[in-house]
Amino acid sequence: MIRLLIAASGTGGHVFPALAVAKKLPNYDVHWLGTSNRLEQSLVNDLYPLHTIPVEGFQTRSILKNIKILFRLLQSVFWIRKLLKEKKIDVIFTTGGYISGAVTLAAYILGIPVILHESNYIPGKTTKLLSYFCHVTALGFKETEKYLPWATTTYLGTPIREQFSISQYLDLNIPEKAFLIIVIGGSQGAVSINNLVRQCALDWINSGAYVVHLTGNNDTKVKTINHTQYITLPFHSNMAALLQRANLAISRAGSGTLAELAATHTPAILIPYPFAAENHQFYNADFFVKAKAAYCYEQKKLTREQLKIAVLDLIKDPTKLKRNGI
Repeated sequence: MIRLLIAASGTGGHVFPALAVAKKLPNYDVHWLGTSNRLEQSLVNDLYPLHTIPVEGFQTRSILKNIKILFRLLQSVFWIRKLLKEKKIDVIFTTGGYISGAVTLAAYILGIPVILHESNYIPGKTTKLLSYFCHVTALGFKETEKYLPWATTTYLGTPIREQFSISQYLDLNIPEKAFLIIVIGGSQGAVSINNLVRQCALDWINSGAYVVHLTGNNDTKVKTINHTQYITLPFHSNMAALLQRANLAISRAGSGTLAELAATHTPAILIPYPFAAENHQFYNADFFVKAKAAYCYEQKKLTREQLKIAVLDLIKDPTKLKRNGI
């Protein structure tokens, strides 16, 4: 039996594709490497042995804080090296992020092959560096290979959960023929999008639409609107059912979400997270716009009036989505 260590932590964009891969390998002995208090704690802990390390990204200007982060990273490399030897790991799969640095270095020391998956159109600094040490770098977008000329790459796409390929039942009270808008801020929510949507939602509802608004857990204004056609939830456990039913999604442009939108052929208005590393969400969204699969608005330029009118236009004439190839 092949012994596989999956290193994926933090957001749904890292964890969900890794879970999709793991579930396709029932005959593998799978262990999982993550961090404390992140998404993998609730999604992975009951499925695979979960090992955690205290690493974080270098995202602070404090020199002292960065020294502490570097020290923890070096500690983690030695701890992971011990784990790899104890569990006799044969191969490692990682979806990037700061956790991938420690595991890739530990694996390189021991000569264990690492498969790194880069799901974004523009690879991050971590991917650019670590791809030197990886057996292969799998890509979510074929065009990404031009940014990694020194790496061995293969175009894979972004793995999605199996439920997205099977017709799902949506357990929400929404009429069959109603125009359904879903609002997705990513696995952590998006307060800025939430605020914009709340300013527009009643106009859309008055035009006959239903709105399912996934706010995340960090929004203090979730009870601002009280209407039977407006359903607010921190998250929904069956995203496949929501996307299959939706007429339109308003969403961030994380690679995992885009892969799910593509799988369900859901038209979208994309509002990329403006502070994403390398501005990668904008380039993800731009690829979908060029493929005529979505519209894109930059957050800093998007006004309430623009968003309201753009969605009303699609509610009143849904054929415009088809004319744009969505």
